Amino acid sequence: MLIAYKYRMYPDEEQREMFLKHIGACRFVYNLSLEQKIKTYETDKNTLPCYDLNAMLPDLKKEFEWLKEVNSQSLQQTNRNLDSAFKRFFREKKGFPKFKSRKKPLQTFSIPQNYIVDFDNNRVKLPKIGWIKTKLSKTFEGISKTATVSMTATGKFFISILVEDGKETPEKESFGYDSTIGLDVGITDFVTMSDGTKTDNPKFLRASIGRLKVLQRRVSRKKKGSKNRDKAKYQVAKQHEKIMNQRKDFLHKVSSKIVSENQAIAIGTLNVTGMMKNHCLAQAIGDVSWSEFFRQLEYKCEWYGKTLLRIGRFEPSSKICSVCGSTNNDLKLSDREWTCAGCGTLHDRDVNASINIKKFALQDQNLIGVIAPVDSRGEPGGDVIDG
Repeated sequence: MLIAYKYRMYPDEEQREMFLKHIGACRFVYNLSLEQKIKTYETDKNTLPCYDLNAMLPDLKKEFEWLKEVNSQSLQQTNRNLDSAFKRFFREKKGFPKFKSRKKPLQTFSIPQNYIVDFDNNRVKLPKIGWIKTKLSKTFEGISKTATVSMTATGKFFISILVEDGKETPEKESFGYDSTIGLDVGITDFVTMSDGTKTDNPKFLRASIGRLKVLQRRVSRKKKGSKNRDKAKYQVAKQHEKIMNQRKDFLHKVSSKIVSENQAIAIGTLNVTGMMKNHCLAQAIGDVSWSEFFRQLEYKCEWYGKTLLRIGRFEPSSKICSVCGSTNNDLKLSDREWTCAGCGTLHDRDVNASINIKKFALQDQNLIGVIAPVDSRGEPGGDVIDG
């Protein structure tokens, strides 16, 4: 099983300069290779393979001698990453690769091999850079794969080491109706579960938006290219990093708790990109980080042998009564509670949706009928109706 371990690095000034050279060189090679691949496709309708891109590197080093100062394997790995991005575009329709910018908050470069991790002395040795002081907070055993060094907008350096620990992915635990939980995500309540439990949305960005606006105004008043402007931009980046860390900590705690307490988890499929086009809700949707939450649920379920079930994007989970199965087509987004015209049950919109998500997911697994009447607490009740 592949697991990534991330550690904080503390380079000195000389090592920091070498980090920046590696980042700049890899970005330069990536953009140049991307340009070459685009031109080749436009002229010959063929893709330029990774092997040909790496074969160009020796001539490229003669033209740009500063490329010789960095690890050649990092440059080769950059071309491999670009090649993988093209394959994802053509096979999985993940989006066409974009040119990298030096203004991007997170800058990275990779070392595929020949690095050494010294847990006893808390240091890591990288080719052409040497030993770097690193806080190796957790040890690992297995075969070390690619290591990726990243620099944040606040100037902090981290190394992420991919490790093959030799362990097999755990077998999926058996599950049924009682051991499955349905999740409905929202803005007011971050997640509502089919058992009626709700987790409040902490709204970290909204809580810090006032301070963030003040810092951004200070940046706009500083002269471009001045040191004071750089200092002001650092404060903005520091505030964004704080918000990101708060959000990430919250998501890990919630996702770990849900995975540890259930054998199967049912979620909906959301078009987050389309929802972000709503200018009234875009900031709130970006702050809540549903995509990252679902990503954490997915890999944690794989780690611990749990099952993640997804229902279709267009399943009307909110409008269907979870007790009798009738549909309320007049339900509006502002209606947080509604009464079913068929059976008279008063529904909390989010709880009802989470129960239906659970039912739809189990229906796809042939564990429940198309309409499974339940009582007001979400427990099975009555006969299962197929059809």
